[in-house]
Amino acid sequence: MSYVDSPICRCELMRAMVLTDQTQQQCAVEHECPPGTVCPLRNCFPESQESVTGQVTVAAVTVSPPGRSVRNTDK
Repeated sequence: MSYVDSPICRCELMRAMVLTDQTQQQCAVEHECPPGTVCPLRNCFPESQESVTGQVTVAAVTVSPPGRSVRNTDK
């Protein structure tokens, strides 16, 4: 089970769930919005990436099945 700890809105125009902790421009690129599209969620995004607080770097974690060990491949 996974949890998302970011603000989410549904974009009815693109029929997609959108993370609103990014800028509108980043969202438009991610969801391939056509140029000139009036974003229905335009008031939900921070004005710039500097407005986003609490950014967290996520590292990949390898989980092994019970009884097996995981070899660290990061070098």
